[in-house]
Amino acid sequence: MKRMGLAVKSFIVNDRKELLLIKRQDNEIHCPGAWEVPGGRLEIGENPFDALRRETKEETNLEIEILNPLRVNFFERDDNQTITMISFLCRPISDSVVLSEEHSDYQWIDIDKAFYTIHQAFRKDLEIFKKNFFE
Repeated sequence: MKRMGLAVKSFIVNDRKELLLIKRQDNEIHCPGAWEVPGGRLEIGENPFDALRRETKEETNLEIEILNPLRVNFFERDDNQTITMISFLCRPISDSVVLSEEHSDYQWIDIDKAFYTIHQAFRKDLEIFKKNFFE
């Protein structure tokens, strides 16, 4: 039986127009060492907005304000799990990043430079953000 999941991701952009990227641990099954944005799976019956705030807090210790949805994406992970992922544009309310054990590093990166650093799975989200909110 194929595993399926619903996930949320937060594109956190600060007042300096920098995006928060976090680096997956090198021993992760899916996309080891890749730069991504915070987020994760919903628990059964969980509100997606609550899940986004919870996952972001767990992974980065940041409180966020959810501003706008960016995209719904459907894909198969490297471990054959099928994921429906909703990404949201967010702004940080707090600014002290403390990473969970799932990630090894973080950076606030200029939006234009982020395209070359972020994992390719998130480049479409970045393009949508730049077109609709940045230009």
